[in-house]
Amino acid sequence: MSVEILDGRTVQSFVEDEGAFNDSVDGRFAALDADHDGLLSYPEMAREIMSLRVLEKHFGIDEAGAVGPDELAKLYRGLFARFDRDGNGAVDRQEFRAEMKEVMLAVANGLGFMPVQMVVEEGSFLKVAVDRELARAA
Repeated sequence: MSVEILDGRTVQSFVEDEGAFNDSVDGRFAALDADHDGLLSYPEMAREIMSLRVLEKHFGIDEAGAVGPDELAKLYRGLFARFDRDGNGAVDRQEFRAEMKEVMLAVANGLGFMPVQMVVEEGSFLKVAVDRELARAA
């Protein structure tokens, strides 16, 4: 992890650079595609979805048992369904790219135009966006 300064324009510019964005997203897709069939099943994406800690980060629920296992499973399945746009039970590369683009543009919109200092994970899309901007400025 590292502390970086970024704003919405940093993220938006990264998403608009189709080559850089697709390379990064395709790399994540390949890392998740455990059986190398070109599709992501729910089990292949589940660990990644769960690692986002959506409940803890966005809804302030950080207690074990605060949400029942059925509710939690429904939430995670719902997140998977956002990626599985055609509803066939698997996420192809184009669906993954399209949803990640929406997610990253929502992040850009949320960040706005004022620079913020943020802790980002190495290899994350945000870190790639910052590194890309720094390389362009150099």
